[in-house]
Amino acid sequence: QVQLVESGGGLVQAGGPLNLSCAASGSIFSINALAWYRQAPGKQRELVAHISSRGSTNYADSVKGRFTISRDNAKNTVYLQMNSLKPEDTAVYYCNALDKYYRISASWGQGTQVTVSS
Repeated sequence: QVQLVESGGGLVQAGGPLNLSCAASGSIFSINALAWYRQAPGKQRELVAHISSRGSTNYADSVKGRFTISRDNAKNTVYLQMNSLKPEDTAVYYCNALDKYYRISASWGQGTQVTVSS
């Protein structure tokens, strides 16, 4: 089992930056990729970005050019640098581990709340 703990959320004004972190522990050898998801009130959880073990990245169209995902394999940590935040980025952000088929392979954590004020 992989355990994930997100941190770094908060309240920020539109246009501002915010950085999120997610520390993984447990059966980290099973992790292929790491991903960030978000869920806004009344909406389904959506994929924001993922990064493979080799550093290949993929982003949702809505965050391309504004968000950057990175990982530190030595620290078993994945980061999400968010710039030019918009009110529509307001959501609870979650990270998760993906297996070699890019399927979610860990239980969801509590996430971290990001609120962008206009």
